[in-house]
Amino acid sequence: MSDELEPSGGSNTAEIQTQSRRELLDAVLVGGGVLLGGSALYPIVSFVSAPLTPETSAIEVEAGRASEVQAGQAISFRFGTKPALLVRDHGGRLHAFIALCTHLDCVVKFRPDISRIWCACHNGHYDLAGRNVQGPPPRPLTPLAIELRGDQVVVRRA
Repeated sequence: MSDELEPSGGSNTAEIQTQSRRELLDAVLVGGGVLLGGSALYPIVSFVSAPLTPETSAIEVEAGRASEVQAGQAISFRFGTKPALLVRDHGGRLHAFIALCTHLDCVVKFRPDISRIWCACHNGHYDLAGRNVQGPPPRPLTPLAIELRGDQVVVRRA
């Protein structure tokens, strides 16, 4: 029986099936490589390119009412696209800052229990005047200029 010939086309079917499997595997590997490369490049391109929302450079924002912020307290507001804080220190002076840590741009918050502005990412601390006093932040918070219009606090870039 070993002398019998294979029916014609028998080996061609196996060859076609093997080739189509190989093409499928090649397509899957190339597609996976493209997806992996795209996912690696996306954060780099996003970081280097300009933001879709224009930066707030010449705007004024109403941060809140001065009478709402007691000594040793703070309120949060938005300065364009960025979080911000309006703080009244224990001496009664108002301060406004972009609420992003100067270490790695994590959002900071006011902690009344310790009377400081605190970054949860790496336990960075700022005093109520925005000066870095503990942890890894390399410099003070970015200040905003304050103007009082009656009881309304208006802030803009310093």
